[in-house]
Amino acid sequence: MPPVPHVYIVECSDGSFYCGSTWDLERRLGQHNEGVGARYTAHRRPVRLVWNCQFDSIKTAYELEKKIQGWSRAKRVALIERRYGDLSELSRRPTARGRPRA
Repeated sequence: MPPVPHVYIVECSDGSFYCGSTWDLERRLGQHNEGVGARYTAHRRPVRLVWNCQFDSIKTAYELEKKIQGWSRAKRVALIERRYGDLSELSRRPTARGRPRA
């Protein structure tokens, strides 16, 4: 079976999350845990896979990776926990006074 594009989130040993995309998920996870996957994860090993999604297109996978990288921790946790209904609400950023924008 040929490799397919994936977007993934790993949880690092310090509790932080790292989001990436790859053609070969198992190989990439091995790289992260060997310390050669990414500078961010190299000093936060071991990492464990907490979420992933397969795509037909590397372009689509990369676009989602970049979106998730801009998300708050709360929104990433909702995705990992499959609380998809919460994602929209977590996209709303409060104003300086603490109220959601209209």
